[in-house]
Amino acid sequence: MAISAKTLNETEFFYGHKACAGCGGSLAVRIALKVLGENAVAVLPAGCMSAVGFNFPQLCFGNNAIISTFAGTASMLTGVEAGLRAQGITDFHAVGFAGDGGTADIGLQALSGAIDRNDDILYICYDNEAYMNTGIQKSSLTPFGARTTTTPAGKNIRGNLRTKKNLFEIVAAHGIPYAATASVGYLNDFMRKVEKAKHIRGTKYIHILAPCPTGWGVSTDETVDVAKEVVDCGLWYLAEYENGEFTLNHQPKSFSDVSAYLKRQSRFKHLTDKDIEIITQSRDKKWEFIRKNFK
Repeated sequence: MAISAKTLNETEFFYGHKACAGCGGSLAVRIALKVLGENAVAVLPAGCMSAVGFNFPQLCFGNNAIISTFAGTASMLTGVEAGLRAQGITDFHAVGFAGDGGTADIGLQALSGAIDRNDDILYICYDNEAYMNTGIQKSSLTPFGARTTTTPAGKNIRGNLRTKKNLFEIVAAHGIPYAATASVGYLNDFMRKVEKAKHIRGTKYIHILAPCPTGWGVSTDETVDVAKEVVDCGLWYLAEYENGEFTLNHQPKSFSDVSAYLKRQSRFKHLTDKDIEIITQSRDKKWEFIRKNFK
């Protein structure tokens, strides 16, 4: 039976946490654990989800869960998987949940090593496009033009000057067994990808866009809408990498307005028409590549 909201496990494995209202990351963790089930063993580095999920004396996980070092999500997953296997335990899923900074910056070396070893783990990056837990600082997954506390928008510098690192394709370049992108705006697609990943042996990676109302400057009830809109306007795409091939999972018939998506967020309020045109041109160039190289 295809997994959907109607067939999803009703048991909650991530509850009572202290995440901000409308947190996209907590939604990603909650849904992934419901798909993986009670035998999932979660590893979380320093970041939003460890900060809100391990509040003494309350553990907000129904599964076994542990905090890793900021850089060590993937390496601790390796240890968890190897340790359980050494005890003869086979009915489990070692899953990591790390933010964009803990994945694309601080944790990239450990992730690359785990893929190289092809450890039987699932790594999920919940990407809110900045170091939100420590005060909204830029990460290498912060998009061009975004205002953060370390990329302020002023008269001379208009937010982040760098483009977002394409971590999905970097991971795919390792020859990983399975990698995918997702968005909390398309939860059925995310659930399907987690379900698929749990049955694949070796290293799996899912990169899910998970808006942060606090850092993005949107209302707490807009999270899912914004996460859907970023896909619909073409600034994020839903795809998979498997058996050496890229597959596009969602092809908008026409893109929605990039300007409308950007302007609804306070982190982009300062952008000029020229800035938005640069972002639009970058999107169009990326989609030329996607249409040429993805099935």
